[in-house]
Amino acid sequence: MTKNSLWVALGLVAVLGLSACSQDKPAFRGVDITGADYAQGWSLSDQDGQVRTLKDFSGKVVVVFFGFTQCPDVCPTALQEIAEAKQLLGADSGKLQGIFITIDPERDTPELLKAYVANFGPDFVALRPSPEQLPKVTKDFKIYYKKVEGKTPTSYSMDHSAGSFTFDPQGRIRLYNRHASGAAALAADARILLSGK
Repeated sequence: MTKNSLWVALGLVAVLGLSACSQDKPAFRGVDITGADYAQGWSLSDQDGQVRTLKDFSGKVVVVFFGFTQCPDVCPTALQEIAEAKQLLGADSGKLQGIFITIDPERDTPELLKAYVANFGPDFVALRPSPEQLPKVTKDFKIYYKKVEGKTPTSYSMDHSAGSFTFDPQGRIRLYNRHASGAAALAADARILLSGK
């Protein structure tokens, strides 16, 4: 065997080895962020005043979205996609948990949050950080948000990141979902995570 043919053979072995590894990796539709050192969880009050953490949803695929109840289109679209993904899962619909974290605790009272998430399903959970907790939890998730003044003190809007985060049933961050990726993509990724991959 010549030196060149040896290098070709070694290169082929390396390529085949890499392709074998990639076959083991799940074909997620969302952006795979498995092993990320951010978005590790929370400890926040829900719409009923109960402190909730990621561990409360152990055994479920958890999709977390940050927004505010007066958001005109991005937030309801994102939550509707989660609701539709649950329907697509059929018998496993109860294994997909939607979590809405408000970036507007000033206006989003527990009562308002409760009514808002009920529009998307009875088991959706809304979390309300205190004004002191909000900067920390958004930093932990690398969420951008900014108050945009309106014509009156209470008519302001909020600019914010529009993607969501998916955790596997063991509570590990696995995916970042771009806005408007679709319910089918979310459901497909949930099925993969529920299968233990």
